[in-house]
Amino acid sequence: MKHIIILGDGMADLPVERLGGKTLLQYASKPMMDRLAKEGRCGRLITVPEGFPPGSEVANTAILGYDLNKVYEGRGPLEAASIGYEMADDDLALRCNIINLQDGKIITHNGGNLETEDARVLIDYLNETLAKPINERKGYELVKFITGIQYRHLLVIKGGNKHITCAPPHDHPNEEWRPLLVKPDETASTCHLERSRKISSLTAAETADLINELILKSQELLPKHPYNQAKAAKGERQANSIWPWSGGYRPSMETLMQQYPDIKSGTVISAVDLIRGIGHYAGLKIVEVEGATGLADTNYEGKAQAAIEALENDDFVFVHVEASDEAGHDGDLELKLKTIEYLDQRLIKPIYEHIMEMNEPVALAVLPDHLTPVEMRIHVGQPVPFLFWYKGIVADEVQQYDETSCVSGSYGLLKLGEFMNEFMKLTM
Repeated sequence: MKHIIILGDGMADLPVERLGGKTLLQYASKPMMDRLAKEGRCGRLITVPEGFPPGSEVANTAILGYDLNKVYEGRGPLEAASIGYEMADDDLALRCNIINLQDGKIITHNGGNLETEDARVLIDYLNETLAKPINERKGYELVKFITGIQYRHLLVIKGGNKHITCAPPHDHPNEEWRPLLVKPDETASTCHLERSRKISSLTAAETADLINELILKSQELLPKHPYNQAKAAKGERQANSIWPWSGGYRPSMETLMQQYPDIKSGTVISAVDLIRGIGHYAGLKIVEVEGATGLADTNYEGKAQAAIEALENDDFVFVHVEASDEAGHDGDLELKLKTIEYLDQRLIKPIYEHIMEMNEPVALAVLPDHLTPVEMRIHVGQPVPFLFWYKGIVADEVQQYDETSCVSGSYGLLKLGEFMNEFMKLTM
């Protein structure tokens, strides 16, 4: 039996008064998900281990069955793998957003929906005007910026220390940015500190000071760039500050093929660097879909077709759609509802219809990785609803797919690696 996971990033939510106290999954028109839930078996899943931030890098890695205590190194190394940057053993790689600040506050984590072509110009500018002078002063390449996708980029610090506390910018909309600057982590365990001493030439305090220097200088440089000056002239949001966070060293992960004998080959389909990075370390082929943006305007049909083609050749397919998460961070209720409905009809439906025509049985799972409530605009690490379906599965009593209905699902409440273990047990 083949297996496919369809993940709507941040799709789950909390009850919204404007929707009569319903969640968005309860309110949205999603006949395909409801049908699969009615014909399949459901439950809820804890995707964020205690002590870890409720980020997509944590939740998606956990959903794929990995023990975060053994493999977690933050978003930076995952995104490095995705964009083809081969980390050295002494590299500290951090996710580096280009964000928008106004009146001393973080307004958006995405630089006003920055496009990759424009971001590449800004990253080149930062390497020339910010990284180069520091490297010349130090006498070696201490820091460098690497272009990723849209507003999501990479900062690499040679010999940097990962035991620092950074604030994910999407978790602090409309908050003052100065109190959120990087600090040394005073809570790191002795064994973790010992490993860092073997890797890093900088202390945690030195690393924090360096990153804060980069942030502050970027705020002087970026507004001077013609791109931002044009934005300012139009009264539009500027991409006027970097914001590094979630740094780590090169991770050590077994592939899914090593962990699950039934998986001989697999594919990951996503517009998001960190998901591709997880897929890289998990041993999955990375498929890029033209027009896949990570936003509501993403190419749902193209992703569905890529998944259908992957199912013909591979045992395992992981399809990730970012749109609902971005709409949640923007606090856009109507848009988030649309992203759920688009996922249902433009991606899940054609995949389901193809599975029904296949000679080989396919098990399908649908779930989010975490909650991104539109009224909070941040990630929340509560349990998420999931469904399992294949032709001939014995259904449970759940009649529709949402946060409340799945509580009564036959799987109950699963923890972390239990999800992947149960999913891979599904056979005809």
